[in-house]
Amino acid sequence: MPQYDKADIERRMKGGVDALKSDLQGLRTGRANTTLLDPVVVEVYGAMMPLNQVATVSAPEPRMLSVQVWDRSNMTAVEKGIAHANLGLNPIIDGQTLRLPIPDLTQERRKELAKLAGQYAEKAKIAIRNVRRDAMESLKTDEKKKEISEDERKRSEDEVQKLTDKYVAETDEAAAKKEQEILTQ
Repeated sequence: MPQYDKADIERRMKGGVDALKSDLQGLRTGRANTTLLDPVVVEVYGAMMPLNQVATVSAPEPRMLSVQVWDRSNMTAVEKGIAHANLGLNPIIDGQTLRLPIPDLTQERRKELAKLAGQYAEKAKIAIRNVRRDAMESLKTDEKKKEISEDERKRSEDEVQKLTDKYVAETDEAAAKKEQEILTQ
């Protein structure tokens, strides 16, 4: 039974691009976006929990996030968690709600965010190339086991390279779009 599975390889490469797009959504562009708080973890009940498991996050205004904490006793823990996430946000306590005004981005901060978008893209490309490497190795193994011919291996390697090129281009496109969005607002 050959180890090479084109559908699996494509799924794994697409997963790398999807992860990148998810990471890029969390980068702040000056507009309030609830995904901005996705990396925030809060220490409650003696355990570390994602913010979305102890509160509801919404964006009532274009430049404001609202965090509705379910259990009033967790307010300071949530506030501390947001502060420790280094997102550049200063929570304002308003009853059982934390209001997070989104400050304007400085040019320096925009450049940092654009650079971070590039780093995310590079991480995704490495993941895609690792999938390609695994696929190439499994093709060589299949050929050694006489499960496929040399011609089949070469044809499949070309397919894998085309998939790699496609997903690397998608990665570059997503990162360039985000960098442009960050720098031109």
